[in-house]
Amino acid sequence: MTPTPTSTPVRVVIAKPGLDGHDRGAKVIARALRDAGVEVVYTGLHQTPRQIVDTAIQEDADGIGLSVLSGAHMTLFAEVLRLLREADAEDITVFGGGIIPEADIPTLRNMGVAALFTPGATTHDIAEWVRTSVRAG
Repeated sequence: MTPTPTSTPVRVVIAKPGLDGHDRGAKVIARALRDAGVEVVYTGLHQTPRQIVDTAIQEDADGIGLSVLSGAHMTLFAEVLRLLREADAEDITVFGGGIIPEADIPTLRNMGVAALFTPGATTHDIAEWVRTSVRAG
């Protein structure tokens, strides 16, 4: 008989919002998170904030990780957070990474983005943050 796990793994949606067509980094992060024991749903390219939030709710995700390289990070993060509030799903932790100017990070954090990982962040550090900061329900 297989033992029953005492807790469920953290489950996250990794998404590429907007028109950005570069997803190599998102795929690398998705793989690193899977290797660290996190359940990952990767949405693919060109997702709207609505599609991302709907997927996170349908998948009963604990977190949403947005990969943004397009320069539209302020708008895209704000819209995902707004849609989560609208859906009464603010318990889903939003984090992200990509090309995000240091000057924008405090504003994004004040909006409710839990963590931001810019170029140079290691996959180990990201996976460790997700495993310890995005709690499974």
